Amino acid sequence: MQQQKRLIVDMDGVLADVYSQFLYFKEKDTGIRLSTQELMGKSEADIFGDQWKYLYSKAFFRDAPVIEGSQKVLEQLNKCYELFIVSSATEFPQSLTEKQEWLNEHFPFITWKQMVFCGIKTVIKGDIMIDDHYKNLDYFSGQTILFTQPHNYGSPEKQHTRVNNWSDIAALLL
Repeated sequence: MQQQKRLIVDMDGVLADVYSQFLYFKEKDTGIRLSTQELMGKSEADIFGDQWKYLYSKAFFRDAPVIEGSQKVLEQLNKCYELFIVSSATEFPQSLTEKQEWLNEHFPFITWKQMVFCGIKTVIKGDIMIDDHYKNLDYFSGQTILFTQPHNYGSPEKQHTRVNNWSDIAALLL
């Protein structure tokens, strides 16, 4: 029997729509409502500035919406791959519990053994990684898949395969 490939999937920006959270807080603070389209090609720091403080607030991660299509496709991938959800969570200590609770609620088929919360992802090994940040994909030794988010839009593709949504991932990996 052939061993399953190990699939590493990022949480924020791939499963959890943290951009919606930032947009919500920006509008709450400034009264300015931005659309995701207006953010395309801009860095997260340029877009949100002092909004980073909300990463430290209670429920920022717990209340993030689920990215469309991720639940159905990830459940199928879980049957075909040795699947792990990997999130850089230790920078924001309150996020550890919130992220686990969020995964338990929205992805009940993911067990606690499949959740990896770390500081940096360079220590992670696997066959395939899906992430929205070059800083994580550039150092991964396996196949890399870049999930489109405003901060990486228009960037040179380098060696990564770009996907725009979970339908693209299903077509690529299922």
